[in-house]
This record gives sequence, C-alpha cells and structure tokens, in this order.
Amino acid sequence: MSKSLAKSTAKVGMLTMLSRVLGYIRDVAMARMFGASAEADAFFVAFKIPNLLRRITAEGALSQAFIPVLSEYRTQRGETEVQHLVERVAGTLFGVLTLIMIVGVAAAPVLIMAFAPGFIDEGGKFDLASALLRVTFPYILLVSLSALAGAVLNSYGRFTIPALMPTFLNISMISGTLWLAPLLDEPIMAVAWSVFFGGILQLVLQFPALRKIGLLRWPRWGWRDSGVRRVISLMLPSIFGSSVSQINLLLNTIIASFMISGSVSWLYYSDRLVELPLGVIGVALGTVILPSLSRNVAERSAAEFSQTLDWGMRWVMLIGIPATVGLMVLSGPLLATLFYYGEFTRHDLEMSNYSLITYSFGLLSFMLVKVLAPGFYARQDTRTPVRFAMISIAVNMGFNLLVVVPMILLHLPAPHAGLALATALAGYVNVWQLYRALRREDIYQPQAGWKRLWGQMLLANGAMAALLLFGVPGLEQWATWNAAQRGQNLGLWVGAALLVYGVTLHLLGVNLSGLLGRRKRA
Repeated sequence: MSKSLAKSTAKVGMLTMLSRVLGYIRDVAMARMFGASAEADAFFVAFKIPNLLRRITAEGALSQAFIPVLSEYRTQRGETEVQHLVERVAGTLFGVLTLIMIVGVAAAPVLIMAFAPGFIDEGGKFDLASALLRVTFPYILLVSLSALAGAVLNSYGRFTIPALMPTFLNISMISGTLWLAPLLDEPIMAVAWSVFFGGILQLVLQFPALRKIGLLRWPRWGWRDSGVRRVISLMLPSIFGSSVSQINLLLNTIIASFMISGSVSWLYYSDRLVELPLGVIGVALGTVILPSLSRNVAERSAAEFSQTLDWGMRWVMLIGIPATVGLMVLSGPLLATLFYYGEFTRHDLEMSNYSLITYSFGLLSFMLVKVLAPGFYARQDTRTPVRFAMISIAVNMGFNLLVVVPMILLHLPAPHAGLALATALAGYVNVWQLYRALRREDIYQPQAGWKRLWGQMLLANGAMAALLLFGVPGLEQWATWNAAQRGQNLGLWVGAALLVYGVTLHLLGVNLSGLLGRRKRA
C-alpha cells in the first residue's frame, strides 16, 4: 500500500513540478513586463480574490468534503447511486457558483474595497483592479467544476490528468503576457483574460477521462439529495479548516495594500517560491493520501489509517525540512536568478528577499497541514480543524497588530516581511493543534524509529546548511552576474546541497525503501 502511495505521490509531484516550472516562467514574464508596478499590484489583488476562493472551495473544502462521501458510496452502494451523486453535486455546485459569479462581477469595486482598502485613495489603481476582477472572477466557477472532476478521478486512482490541469492555466497566462499584452492599450488586461481562458481549458480537458470511467454526467440540481446535503454539511466548516494559510495570506494582502507601492508584489513573488516545494510534496501527498484515508475509514481499518498518516509525516519531514532550510539560505540567489530582470529592480530584489526568508520559515508547517488535516476530513470530521484554524488566524492577526502595524506607523523598513513571519508562526500553531488532537484521540500512533530518524535528519540538515551558509556568495555578487551565470551557480549549489544531504542520510543509515513499507508500531 505504501509503495503504491509513493508511486502516485511521485507522479503527482512530477506533474506539479512541471506546473510550478511553467508558473515561474509565467512570473518571470510578468516581472519583466510589469515589475512591481501599480499595474502588477492591481492584477495580483484581482487574481488573488478568485484564486483564494479556488484554494478554499476547489482545492480545499470541496475535495475534502466530496471524496470521503464518494468513497463511501463506491464501497457500500452501487454504481448507479455513485453516478447520481456526481450528477447532483455537479449541478448544485454549478447553480450556487453561477449566482456567486454574477454577484462577484457586479460587485467588483466593493470586493476591491474589502480586499485591498489601501487602493481606495489611489483612484487609478482601484479602478484598474476593479476592471481586472470583473474578468478574473468567473475563474472560480470554472476551476471549481474542474476540481470536482479531479476529485472524482482521484477517487478512482486517476491522478495524472487532474495533476496536469494547472499547467494549462500557466500556458494560457504565459501566452497572454508575451503575445497578447503588447497588442492592448491596457496590457495587464491580457493577463486577466488569459486566466479566464485557462479556466475553460482546465475543465474541458478532463472530460475524456471522466467518460472512460462512466462519470461524464449531465449536471442536475440536487439541493435536497441526501448525499449532496452531506457534502455541503462537511464542506461549510472545512472552508475554514482547510484554508487557514490562505485566509492568513489574504489578511496580509489587506494590510500590505496600506504599505508602499510594490509591497503586494514583493509578497506575491515570495509566496510563489514557497509554493514550489509546497506543491511538489505537500499538495501531492495531500492529494494522494485523502482518497486512501477515506477508503481506510469506509473499510474500518484503523491500523492502516494510522500507518498511512505516519508514512505521510515521515516523507514531509525528510523532504520538507531540507526544503525549508535551503529556501531560507538561498532566498536571495533564487529571487535574483528568476526575477532580477527588466522592470524588477535591485530594490524589489532586496524587499522580496526579506519576505521570502520569513515565508520560508513556515514551509514545513504548510506541508504538515496537508497531511494532518486529511486525517480529520477522511473521518468526516470537519469541525475540529475549524476550531484550530480560527485560533491560528487569531495568532496571525495578533502578531500583525502587535508587531507589523507599529512597523508601518513608525515607517520602519520591510514591514511586509513581518506579515510573512506572522503567517509562518500561525502555520505552526495550526500543526501543533492538529497533531495533538490526532494523538489524544488515539487516531494516530507513531510507528517505530522516529527518535532515530529525528537525529539523522538533524545531522543531515546541519551538514547541508553549513555548506550553503559558508559557501554561497552574497546577494551583491549574484546581482552582478548575468542570467546564465546565476542559473549555472544556482544549479551547482542546489545540486551540491542535495548531494550532501542525501549522502549524509545514507552514511547515517537511513533506509528509504524501509520507510516506504514500515509496519511496526512504536
């Protein structure tokens, strides 16, 4: 079972890596075209609003509420009832989100006031952000239906097609930035339209795979259907529980809108780099683990459930800790290599570096949530994560009020980095609560070998960090190199770090193949 999970996770991870690489090409193109300008700030806010709703409803609450119910139907009911569930969930989702889409497009200026109130005093930026949001907001309908299709395919063990879909959004946005933008009077509008067309591609290209498993069904309204009601009852509270980091990021955007122009963009570029390892391992593990945990619950296999959670946590630690360390130490070189061109200035580089270092500190917590939260959602318990999410949000806002707001009022440098640090701290609060509850309720029992593994990881990460801290040239040197020199040196240092980490683990006796199939209890 664990080896099958590992294979599926690797497949999803590789496809997510492809999507992230295309995402960085997209961001490089946008950085060169728009830099950290007022136009870029306006677009990032207009894109963040539907993107936030996507992560909350599509990637988060929808999948975590729908997959456990669908797994139960597949295990305990017939294929006809499975088809009816898919039809009615799709139809109800379409109806509700169509109404939300219409309201969102009509109320675009009001949403910009709420999500970026600092734009109100900047008339041009506010009007532009409102116009961009009217184009990007329908993406929430398209991507949510796409996520539903992906959840169905994932439940049937078809992970490839859903994992590939985000690449088409990035391809669309790259095309809009490079080829359509120069043709328009307002170039940034081209990027907004590319988001809309990318959403259409993400939905339509999954139809053939759904047809193969007999679940390309015509949507039907089913608000009163018992299965739909169960999905909705699970989905509403999990909106908070599955999206705490996104809510925290949104709060950061609201506060950043009051800072100097460029602050929203600096946070965005930093967040994009944190998203690479988070997507490749954290999201991939969460995608694969939830259907497996849901089957364990449907089959009443508590031991297998605990073993699956343990397997996921081991791999998050083995990959997430070095990713966190590496991203913090190599933050400047990464930003310089990817974005320090065209309209992206040296000041933008330094400001983005501050926020990337503090964001990176929270990477491990963001990954762990992707594994621990499904431990509740698979059991159709959405209320417990909600309580923890609200506490985490309170920690985030408390830190912002106590530290970040005074930094803004006193005109201290880089207050946006404080926003990133608040998000990181809130992430660890959320992880601790999730882990403690799973242990307290005896849902998760750690398997043998954790103490030894902790020591091995500490030494391996220490060796890697020492290499990077004492070997990598300073940001001043990276800023003077051309693109080829930056890319070559970054590749060499990343490769050297991975080699030192891997060799140290091997010398310390870490058996990766043994971790895949471990079954003994602690």
